[in-house]
Order: sequence, then structure tokens, then C-alpha cells
Amino acid sequence: MCREKYAEQLIQEVDASGYYLDKKHEVTSTLLSEPVNPFLFSIWALLLSTMVLMGTDLAEPVRLPATNLLVYHNRSHATVRVKSKADWQKRRSEIMAGMQVVMGPLPGPEQRCPLAVNTEREEDCGSYIRRFITYSAEPNSRVPAWLLIPKEALAHHRKLPAILALHPTDMEFGHRVVVQSLRSNYPAYGRELAERGFVVLAPSYPLMANYQPDLKALGYQSGTMKAIWDNIRGLDLLESLPFVKKGRFGAIGHSLGGYNSIYTAVFDERITMVVSSCGFDSFLDYMNGDIRGWTSERYMPKLMEYRYRLGDIPFDFQELIGALAPRAVFISAPLGDANFKWSSVDEIAKAALQVYKLYRVPGKVLVEHPECGHEFPTQIRDRAYRLLKSELH
Repeated sequence: MCREKYAEQLIQEVDASGYYLDKKHEVTSTLLSEPVNPFLFSIWALLLSTMVLMGTDLAEPVRLPATNLLVYHNRSHATVRVKSKADWQKRRSEIMAGMQVVMGPLPGPEQRCPLAVNTEREEDCGSYIRRFITYSAEPNSRVPAWLLIPKEALAHHRKLPAILALHPTDMEFGHRVVVQSLRSNYPAYGRELAERGFVVLAPSYPLMANYQPDLKALGYQSGTMKAIWDNIRGLDLLESLPFVKKGRFGAIGHSLGGYNSIYTAVFDERITMVVSSCGFDSFLDYMNGDIRGWTSERYMPKLMEYRYRLGDIPFDFQELIGALAPRAVFISAPLGDANFKWSSVDEIAKAALQVYKLYRVPGKVLVEHPECGHEFPTQIRDRAYRLLKSELH
């Protein structure tokens, strides 16, 4: 339709009820929240028609379906099919942009200050050394972390694979729960990995236990993005160690640590395998649509804006798991998990497989459903450790 005819139609299609009848532009297909004076609304329509005549692009790209990962927006904002890995990278870029709409922007390279690692104390734990350290993730922000080093790395100058062990929610002990047996429901998987010959870094999550950074002063919109950046800098730290194999890392976590691992891996492809236990379901399915659990300052406050329009959230876990391709991901979704629905996880994996099939590695997505609650049982951990060894050695 020519611009002149469309502009005329804009004015004609305003009715007194407050509806705008054109469906081509998202902005004009919305029901207004308050009764509208027809005269004032006509003035708005006249302004809108003028913008059309001037060639103003009114339409933002619509939210692509989370369940169909093989489409993307081209330069004209049209939705087109993914036909190649290069096309998929365009969709992947949209996913990462959507994450940052909610989480806030990923810090730039100017924030990569010297790590300035400081060892606060060191303990002999038999087959490995446990160090409590801090490191500078960015100017004016030091991250507490546990660094577990198998003695064979120090004694024989061997390079070993390394893992980010990201902890579950714990306001008292924080990251200690992955290196010490402090909770009956939280296995110390960081310790178990060190005993199996991995170098392990277990950083603290922002606003938990002993780690209370001032997010606003540091310029963050969410604790989630601060955690992602701290983890990325943790990978920088691991790469700086002479006894660590560089460029290929694992990330493992339960609950909070499960989705923290996924988020970090989306932004940093040095993570070549993710293990997520009880870490997610679709935002549409979480707690039957009540996403308030995701919206505290330490997570993603901006998600609250989408509370009554979950379908508009600009990313979901189908896309995040797809964005990990072609890297390996092992997901444990217990049948009795009261936080995250295992059936939703299956649908997420099914959607992500579209991308893994594009890369011809569908076997890199593995899902287990142990018969337990919100737990990380022994048999699942053992399989995860074997997979990590296979991927990283």
C-alpha cells in the first residue's frame, strides 16, 4: 500500500472506544488503558499518519517465537527462516540482546581490570589444596571465591581441566556449600570435582552471604548480570593459572547455580560444557505463571514489568539452551521438583534440538529425570562428572 493511502486509512480507522484497528504495526494494535477523547485521539492519528508519510519506521521487530528457533529478523525486520549456521548466529545475537534488555548490558572490555588475585588462606584437603581468594572483577569490586587445586597439578606441573562450580541459593553460607558439606540437600560438587582431578573455581553470587556488592554504584541493573561478569572474570583467572588447560572449561550448578551456569555460557563460549541441575523451566510455566521469584534485586528486577505479559519476555530457556549449540549440555530435571516442571524442560530441550540438529550434534543435549525432588542426586552427579571428563580432557 502506498504511504499516502495508508496515512489516510490511519485516520479513518480510529473509533471512539479507544481501539486502533490497524494490525500491521504493534503500536497501533494495543487497547488503550484509559477512555480516550475521540478528538484528541484523532490528533494522535493525524500525527501518526504524518510520521508514515515522512517514512518513519513505527514497527519494532516482533518477539520471535521461543519454540521456533529456526527463524530470525533480517535487516528489514521481516521474519525469515534460518537456513545456515550464519543465519542462526543472527538469531543468537537477538537472543543475547533480549537477555540484556532484562538483565542490563554486559560490561565492556574497559571493565577488564587486572585480576589482582589475593589468597586469604589455604588449607590442605588431602588430594587437593583449597584456597580462599578474592579477585578484581572490575574496578572497585572484588569477588570472594574458593579455588580448589589437585596436588598433582602442583607437584607434577600438569595442566588439568577446570570447572566453574556455581552454588545454589544459600544466604548463610553462599559458595561454601559447593566446597564443604554444610547442607544435607546441597552436595559439595566442587569438592567432588577436585577429588576427581579438576581445578575448581567457586565464586560467590552477588548479594548472598559474605558478598554484598553495591550493584547500583557499579552500574548494574541486575544481580544476574553482575554474576555473569564475575564468572567471566573467573574464567580469565583460570586461564591465567599455569596448571590449567586453557580455552575449554566446564560450568556446573544446582538450582541458582544451574541457571547461572547457562547464562554465563551463553555470553562466554570458553565454556564448552554446562551441567544444570534443577535450574529452569520456561518463564511461562514457572510457578504456573507467577514469576515474582525471578524478580528480586539479586536476580532480574526488570522481569516484574512482564508479570502480566509473560509472552513478551524477550528471551526464554528454549533460546538459551539453543544458544549453547554446538556445545554439550547435561540437564537434570527431577520428576518431583516443586520449583521447575520437568515436562517444561522436555519441551525446552525439544525446541533447542532444532539448533543442535542444524550443527549435526543432537546428542550434545542430554536430559535426565531422576525420581526425587529439588535435588542433585549422586547418580546424576556421577554421570555429570564422567561427561565433563570426556568433554574437557
